[in-house]
Amino acid sequence: MSATPSYVSGASAVPLLGLTIGEAFDRTVARFPEREALVSRHQGLRYTWASLREAVDLCARGLMALGVAKGDRVGIWSPNRAEWAITQFAAAKIGAILVNVNPAYRLHELEYALNQSTCAALVLSPSFRATSYLAMLESLCPELARCSPGQLDSHRLPSLHHVIVLGEVAVPGAWTWGQVLAQAEAVSPADLAARQAEQDFDDPVNIQYTSGTTGSPKGATLSHHNILNNGFFVAELQGFTERDRLCVPVPLYHCFGCVMGNLGCVTHGACIVYPSEAFEPGAVLEACEAERCTALYGVPTMFIAELEHADFDGFDLSSLRTGMMAGSPCPVQVMRQVIERMHMREVEIAYGMTETSPVSFQTRLDDPIERRVGTVGQIHPHVEVKIVDPASGHTVPRGVAGELLTRGYSVMLGYWANEAASREAIDAARWMHTGDLATMDDAGYVNIVGRLKDMVIRGGENVYPREVEEFLYTHPKVADVQVIGVPDAKYGEEIMAWVRLRAGESATADDMIAHCRGQIATFKIPRYWKFVDAFPMTVTGKVQKFIMRQQAIEELHLEDVARIRTA
Repeated sequence: MSATPSYVSGASAVPLLGLTIGEAFDRTVARFPEREALVSRHQGLRYTWASLREAVDLCARGLMALGVAKGDRVGIWSPNRAEWAITQFAAAKIGAILVNVNPAYRLHELEYALNQSTCAALVLSPSFRATSYLAMLESLCPELARCSPGQLDSHRLPSLHHVIVLGEVAVPGAWTWGQVLAQAEAVSPADLAARQAEQDFDDPVNIQYTSGTTGSPKGATLSHHNILNNGFFVAELQGFTERDRLCVPVPLYHCFGCVMGNLGCVTHGACIVYPSEAFEPGAVLEACEAERCTALYGVPTMFIAELEHADFDGFDLSSLRTGMMAGSPCPVQVMRQVIERMHMREVEIAYGMTETSPVSFQTRLDDPIERRVGTVGQIHPHVEVKIVDPASGHTVPRGVAGELLTRGYSVMLGYWANEAASREAIDAARWMHTGDLATMDDAGYVNIVGRLKDMVIRGGENVYPREVEEFLYTHPKVADVQVIGVPDAKYGEEIMAWVRLRAGESATADDMIAHCRGQIATFKIPRYWKFVDAFPMTVTGKVQKFIMRQQAIEELHLEDVARIRTA
């Protein structure tokens, strides 16, 4: 253990960008007008930077013609499509604040997000998979059926006036995408330029709802400065240039897609490739081969699915060199396979959260393999981090676990219309409290060891689920594993492991326990084991441990124990 405090700051010779998203976009268009900018394979659409700007400016002028003013909130509720990116850049140019609506939302969540952000306009896909978005919206707004486009006066969604449906099928009370673009004739390019010149890089440009495990979601409000710079430095640290082609299978509603993906490419002139509306491992592998992608993003579960694809060995992935594995803890064994079998020798890991735009830590291209598979890397440029004792708030020495706090340009403006939550998350010195438990080594590399709320306290011993998970991944039959704490009358909490075995394999709890004995401390060996085919997931591929815990309490009949109050 070192006496050095767990504090680092990201010194950098590369300055922050003092630009709005619109300015950065136009600069890239001027530099690389004829290079390919965006490919949406499932839609059969291809744009150069010049043709993408035409589409973006047409959308921006169309939104202005509808009366969308600076500061108005424009929701987008759609899986990955070219129109998502076009709307993102168009809204930024006119000073509207884009509200990312999770494609997995259902009625209650949709109603909450649109009302909490007081959305004036909503761009939506007619449907996604088996879900009709239109039917859901019409059930919230029966008034749509009897109003003209742009004249919605809804009892349940009082701020919403414009509904814009992607595609050309007419819907009562709504604009089609084409009709909005046709409205652009009423607004001149000079009018758009004047509006764009009004924007400041510290203005809010994006609201992203965080999926809290309790209570209503909170809308992290992010500025041009927040997300443009974060996207820039994520790509910069991967060595992106205009010759790179990035495959983006992660959802655009999440920072991983719209910041690290879209804005990272915009700031470097790299090409954005959408393989499908939502994640499909086969479509990702096809896109990487056909488009000669040089980079691929994903959460660990996506890379696991790609590696396990039945035809994996038939795809030529030799064009890949880098990419990003982030969004949840990255198993070491999976990382090694991505490097060896997917040719992603320069793949990196990043860590962050929506409220910090999102990335605070990232591994580097020249990091040794041990660092790239065993840590989340080093501090991002222009960002500060310290690790503190959750009880006292004092900075802990290197090597000691504590809560990770972040400060700098990347910290959100606050939660939309929620001052109390903003003050709780961001302290008086502008430190964002992440709720993540981490350790920092003497070289400044960080390990995320768990969530403050996920940490299991078994009989006074702190057990970090990540540590147990990493060990269980070493079992040759284990494909994926998640560890949680469940209530226990004697120890306060006991450890439970949910295990997904490799295809065709079988194992018992006794087999797993035998693998653990003598290898990890007895108090860390799970008492309960559950073999599953899948885990409860968010649409971004994050495992929902709070749902696992609820299910476990019911299945193990621990309801009475769970009700025991503790200090």
